[in-house]
Amino acid sequence: HRRFDYRPKSDPYCQARYTFCPTGSAIPVMKDKDVIEVYRLQTPVWEFKYGDLLGHLKIMHDAVGFKSSLTGKNYTMEWYELFQLGNCTFPHLRPGMDAPFWCNQGAACFYEGIDDAHWKENGTLVLVTTISGTMFNEMAKWVKYDNETGIYYETWTVQASPDKQSIVWFDSYECSKFIQRTYQKLADLGAVFRKMQTNYTSIILFSGEPIYLGNETSIFGEVGNKTLAAAIRDFYAPFKPHRTVKEFFVDFLKIINRVILHGQFYLFYNLEYWFLPMKYPYLKIIYEEVPLPVGNRTSFGA
Repeated sequence: HRRFDYRPKSDPYCQARYTFCPTGSAIPVMKDKDVIEVYRLQTPVWEFKYGDLLGHLKIMHDAVGFKSSLTGKNYTMEWYELFQLGNCTFPHLRPGMDAPFWCNQGAACFYEGIDDAHWKENGTLVLVTTISGTMFNEMAKWVKYDNETGIYYETWTVQASPDKQSIVWFDSYECSKFIQRTYQKLADLGAVFRKMQTNYTSIILFSGEPIYLGNETSIFGEVGNKTLAAAIRDFYAPFKPHRTVKEFFVDFLKIINRVILHGQFYLFYNLEYWFLPMKYPYLKIIYEEVPLPVGNRTSFGA
């Protein structure tokens, strides 16, 4: 996943149903001698609206919590889409614009408090390590760097087969990856994690070797590939929001026909388009263990 030099301003066209990070605050500077508890937080996606519904499918959202021993204050830190998951996964086809329009930024959100009921009722709230105030402050510097340079949400992991040793063509970049990076940074700073099982959700597409197609300019520009541009727009059209049940089912059949029967998928990754020759089992949601890290001071140079 590519790092960028800066975060661009969001286009006013991109609108979120739910405000991003509504109670967000700056990350505080902790006193060096503080002892801070670090908590693993996990709950079903959209638990606030649908309860445990998506938890049955193991579609989970991850975050990390902190508690200061000196002040007694709790904090939550997470990373998620600025404009909800659908906008990060599929683009808008705007009238008068040839290229698909993406609202796919993601960012870190930090705020005071841990909503115990939200995380505990259908999910997880468990202590994973303790760190010093010095380590917390170093982590905060890294979060700033990570947030300013890793700016685009990516829903899909793309790999060659369901085998554990399979080639991963593209890795996802979402909430769980941010939490794993945070844990690794803390381990590199000296944190020692408790021994426990930690699982994360991945949504995987299965594909043969991807074919590079180009970027927005080379495909949709004045001297672009009109045939390819039309094919990409046609592929994304059925993924638009639907006003009626009938409209949804008609477009759902188009998606099945294109992705499964014809084995075609167009992926937008690092501002470039790729063609995925899809293959069985096409898509899978997994809830897989990723062990808590051990320190490696060379992992993050930033």
